[in-house]
Parts: sequence; structure tokens; C-alpha cells
Amino acid sequence: MTDRPQLIIAIDGPAGSGKSSIGDMLADRLGYVHLSTGAIYRAIGWKAKQQEIHFSDIPALLHLIEHTRIEFERRTDGTLAVLLDGQDVSAIIETNEVGLLASVVAAIPEVRQGLLSLQRQAGEGGGVILDGRDIGTIVFPDADIKFYLDASAEERAKRRHLQLQEQGIASDFEQLVHDIQQRDYDDSHRNVAPLRKADDAIYLDSTSLNREKVIETMLTEIRKMRESH
Repeated sequence: MTDRPQLIIAIDGPAGSGKSSIGDMLADRLGYVHLSTGAIYRAIGWKAKQQEIHFSDIPALLHLIEHTRIEFERRTDGTLAVLLDGQDVSAIIETNEVGLLASVVAAIPEVRQGLLSLQRQAGEGGGVILDGRDIGTIVFPDADIKFYLDASAEERAKRRHLQLQEQGIASDFEQLVHDIQQRDYDDSHRNVAPLRKADDAIYLDSTSLNREKVIETMLTEIRKMRESH
């Protein structure tokens, strides 16, 4: 536990477990900044595809990263907007296709290294919640408190299916389940920074929990951690 007045909070977990929405809600409760690293990889993957950059072309990918600006902005309704070079790509990068692109991009060691310093700079002062696959294990192994948010593949597919429906995007439920299971395998078996629970992370299975219950549990754990120090 650091002497910083504000904490670095890490939330890791598989695709579709609710890390981004939970991170945003928790940030709102605490008055913190929320940085979704998954959105960063999605944005980079989408931009690379738009520019027809092959994922085997490492120099071109690193050049793209160097000339990319990614910002997170809270809208008036409280939701989080992801701005890629000034363009709101929040809805675009939430598609299942872009999610799979992100998984491929995230497995490239040079890309992860290129984005690592950006993530650390954003969180080093505290007062921040970061979510992703390797926040508690690689990006901020000394985070003040770590959570690992999980849910069954079927529940995650259901949530994504409803989310896409609300955005007017057609999706096939069975295909979503398959894609999520495939991404789980890819993320946990990649050679660089594989998805795994940090030894000191608090495990939360949200399969049968609503968002409010997850937030309440996290706030309780944060309070207990503060009191113990």
C-alpha cells in the first residue's frame, strides 16, 4: 500500500465480464479516472485494419501507435466516450469483429511494449481505475488493490448480445459464445502477458450478480483495505 492519497485500482478479467462498465461506475463513485486498456487495443486494431496494415508488419504498427491519440471522455449522460484521433469510435470498436482484432493485436509483444508506457503514465499518479487483461500482473503489479472480474461464457455472450441489440447491430448468440470461448483461449494461452488472475487479486464471479452488487462488493473491499492500512 502506497502513501498516495488516491489509489491505483486494477480490474482484470476475460472479454465481456463487465470490466469497462464496472470500471466506469466505480470511477464515478470514487471520483476517479477510468482507463479501459481493452478499448486502447480495440482502437489500435480497428485503425490498423482501416489503414490496411497487416498485423505481421511490426514497424508499420509501431509507427501507427506513435501517431495515434486515444482519449477517454465522460459524456453528459455519464457514459464513457473513446476518442481515436478526435473521432468518437465508442460504438465502432465494441463490435465482436473488432474485439477479435484486439485479441490479435494484444498478442504482439512489440505492440504491448509500445502501449505499456502510455498505460503506466496514465495511472502512476493514483486516483485511477484501469481495466484489462494484465493490469494487475504486468502493467501495475503493485496496484493498491486488484480485482479479477469473471462470468460464464454464456452470460457474457448474453450481455454482449443485448448490448449489440441496443445499438441496432445484429448478432448471433451461438456465434458470440463461440467467439468469446475462442478469445478466452487465445488470451490465456498467448506467450506475452497472458490473461490470468494475479495471486493477490480479489476474485468476483458476476454471472449471477448485477452491476450494483459488484460495485458494492468492490467498495466494501476497498474500504476494508484502507482500514487495514
